[in-house]
Amino acid sequence: MFIAPHTILHPFGVNLVGQYLRRHTRFGFRASSAESVNWDKKQESSKRGRKNKAPAETGLEVLCDDGFGSVTVKDYLEAVRDMPKDDGGPPRWFSPVECGRPVVDNTPLLLFLPGTDGVGMELILHHKSLGMVFEVRCLHIAVSDRTPFGGLLQIVEEHIKYEHALSPNRPIFVIGDSLGGCLAISAAACNPKIDLVLILINPATSFAKTPVQAILPLLESMPSNLSVTHSQLLRYLIGEPFKMAMVSFQNGHSLQEALQKFSDSLQSMLNLISGSGDILRMDNVVWKLRLLMSGAAYANSRLHAVQAEVLLLASGNENLLPMGEAYEPFKTLKNCKLRHFRNQGHNLLMEYDFNLLTVIKGVNLYRRGRKRDVVIDFLPPTFSEFKKTLDKDYKPLHQLLSTVMFSTLENGKIVRGLAGVPDKGPTLFVGYHQLLPLEKTSIVEGFLKEKKTIIRVLSNQLLFSEHFGTLRQEFSLFDSFSVHGAVPISPTNMYKMFERKEFVVLYPGGVREALHRKGEGYQLFWPEKPEFVRMAARFGVTIIPFGCVGEDDFMELVLDYNDQKTSPILETG
Repeated sequence: MFIAPHTILHPFGVNLVGQYLRRHTRFGFRASSAESVNWDKKQESSKRGRKNKAPAETGLEVLCDDGFGSVTVKDYLEAVRDMPKDDGGPPRWFSPVECGRPVVDNTPLLLFLPGTDGVGMELILHHKSLGMVFEVRCLHIAVSDRTPFGGLLQIVEEHIKYEHALSPNRPIFVIGDSLGGCLAISAAACNPKIDLVLILINPATSFAKTPVQAILPLLESMPSNLSVTHSQLLRYLIGEPFKMAMVSFQNGHSLQEALQKFSDSLQSMLNLISGSGDILRMDNVVWKLRLLMSGAAYANSRLHAVQAEVLLLASGNENLLPMGEAYEPFKTLKNCKLRHFRNQGHNLLMEYDFNLLTVIKGVNLYRRGRKRDVVIDFLPPTFSEFKKTLDKDYKPLHQLLSTVMFSTLENGKIVRGLAGVPDKGPTLFVGYHQLLPLEKTSIVEGFLKEKKTIIRVLSNQLLFSEHFGTLRQEFSLFDSFSVHGAVPISPTNMYKMFERKEFVVLYPGGVREALHRKGEGYQLFWPEKPEFVRMAARFGVTIIPFGCVGEDDFMELVLDYNDQKTSPILETG
């Protein structure tokens, strides 16, 4: 089993914190839940020390193993099969054993609200990675449970209010998948003063526009013990077996080995799916669809009242819910970010290449207080993130550039590699921007590979703005910069990083130097009075000047700003 033997429950209408804690002590519930009473005190006492800690000293090590990829959809189906189908109990909260105890100080709370199956194990591929930086709890709704949407909302609201009463300054992250998205929206709308962060994964707010709405009366007339066989409905409820079978085999196999592994995996998936018959029984499916219908109507009527920070994750290959106009209402929210994964299916959490923690880090959503601090709340990249972004996504670029790094030892000898660079900070690298600063990712990769050190690149504020519109609607280059340490340039951020003895990269020439014009290759556009020198002297920072050669030589500008100004074709008047 993947579920902790202790569940976290409290009856409706009970808001007394003292009674709840006494019950925790009496029944031996998870200690971290009771400890959250002192969360604010612990946060205040460690705040001063946390400011002076480098990322690796806050508990999460650079390039650590986050466990992503070690669990597959097969494990999810086995967990569903082993889950009690009808224990007679109400919906309840549980803490997955795989999550363990967080390794980061003063972790926020994460509540997971499940989709249509209600089991609460859809997060299983992400349990270990999320458990390192969150205190994770999941809602379990038994297959035969018939609690209406209003009752489920009451359970979620009470738990949120209880946790907020214990620690008013602790942010509460709420992940809602499909039906859970409707619950999350409704709970946030009813509690606008509580610090909530919503992560909505294909919320079922557009259920009324789906073809299932039209065939629901027909499904209600079917025998209750009949299993669902509608292909689209099956893919929506449990995913696509062929795609799930692809998760478990990796590159490096011969064609014959790959086909055999795929065949075995597919057969195993189909056997496990057939063992989940209770979820696919007609009466259970009809009840879930009714929940979706009532939940979507309730959430849509209160969407305008949501004040929480919202991250909307939408799939491009939806099986039932239409994309596009379906999420138009979310644009009215004042604090909503959208990421559209065009090649992923509806069961986004089950996709083998979708890492939820990476997305959270990439959109700068993770925080441990009421307001995010881009320096203190930064989480260093894990090994799986390094392999996915720098070692895979950027591999063609790095092969094209064929970057070679040299450094100078104390005796003046120039050596290949970073042996001449100090092992400890604070260190400030001051360099020249080449055209379209393509060298950034190579520098970050080099320091991670050779020194296992995060290098924080001070970048223009535009890279972190959500005004890019469609450019920011897919996890892309901008998000990967944030994952690997990019930080908005400001005196305050530089001061904090020097205080924490970090490695910092500064390009005094800024955007003007990065987007230089014809004939301006290798020219500096630095300010006459670099203010960073005075701040660096205060902290005893080692300043290392560096330069990059090559990009301005093999790239030639065809059209620049001056050409656009004088061209009658491009002139806008």
